[in-house]
Amino acid sequence: MNQQALSSFIWSVADLLRGDFKQSEYGKIILPFTVLRRLDCVLEPTKADVLAEFELRSKAGLNPAPFLLRKAGQGFYNTSPFDMKRLMGDQDHIAANLYAYVQGFSPTVRDIFEHFSFQQQIDRLAKAGLLYQVAEKFAHIDLHPDKVSNSQMGLVFEELIRKFAEISNETAGEHFTPREVIRLMVNLLFVEDDAVLSKPGVVRSIYDPTAGTGGMLSVAGEHLAELNPQARLTMWGQELNPESYAICKADMLIKGQDADRIAFGNTFSDDGHPHATFDYMLSNPPFGVEWKKVEKEIRKEHETQGHNGRFGPGLPRVSDGSLLFLLHLISKMRPLKDGGSRFAIVLNGSPLFTGGAGSGESEIRRHVLENDLVEAIIGLPT
Repeated sequence: MNQQALSSFIWSVADLLRGDFKQSEYGKIILPFTVLRRLDCVLEPTKADVLAEFELRSKAGLNPAPFLLRKAGQGFYNTSPFDMKRLMGDQDHIAANLYAYVQGFSPTVRDIFEHFSFQQQIDRLAKAGLLYQVAEKFAHIDLHPDKVSNSQMGLVFEELIRKFAEISNETAGEHFTPREVIRLMVNLLFVEDDAVLSKPGVVRSIYDPTAGTGGMLSVAGEHLAELNPQARLTMWGQELNPESYAICKADMLIKGQDADRIAFGNTFSDDGHPHATFDYMLSNPPFGVEWKKVEKEIRKEHETQGHNGRFGPGLPRVSDGSLLFLLHLISKMRPLKDGGSRFAIVLNGSPLFTGGAGSGESEIRRHVLENDLVEAIIGLPT
């Protein structure tokens, strides 16, 4: 089943929800169930071994977690006797059993479903008499990585989010960056480092402060794997939207990344990786979004920390925070003596021209140019 067909099949669950749920609520149900089934399929081959190991180590009075991770061969595990298919055997207790199944996951995965508010969705589906039917739909989809690659799965999530954005009258661009654009950005990042990145065992870091579902990080990882299968790219990020954060974190888990490197929250007011610097960075921040909600924190950092903080060069007008993301990324660059950094950011045209001489925007542009931080500005077709 190709990515488009799989997205359509998963989307068909919406037919069950019509009437009992608003269209804008479909994503809150379909996305966590898709993630759950994906994780369920990943753990299926080692399920019996993990349960046996859990019983053995628990009886011995040992912390079972490290043993279970080793048995699962993943960065997560589940100690519940249930899986999606076994849940189908007890229709009368589907809500309690499904909740117990989710609680059986390791802490990182439980955090994912907490950000989906999954327990609330289970309760709502149960009250509507739809929980078993929805769970059954997903139990019959094979989302094992052997059938659906990580790359395909990422595209499925992006397609689903795009559809949810459309029916919720949101801007799809807030959730989706075309793969062609990401590949261009990644190529620009890596183009001068091919020799270094080709060395056996090389390790580099990459960061996205507007990670979304992790698409940019994933494409960068795929590109480096093609260049050098022995190289490792550690992925870091932060995301404000709970559902996107949860999907990104789940994707990182399945890829073998440390999912705790994906932080939740507002990058401006609550930097999830303070004082950290990275080899490479990517970002497609939302265009023209005001930063009034976090104005107090940003102005305080600007006034009290100056150039020791992120926003020393200046502050743009409150109606558009694009240049704040630019300054944030600059603050994450490594000094040249430590190898330096490269980053690519997608902006609309306004940061290039908005604001007269002496304005916050103008001062930020001056800081960037005087410090020779710009290598290229590339115009993309609209």
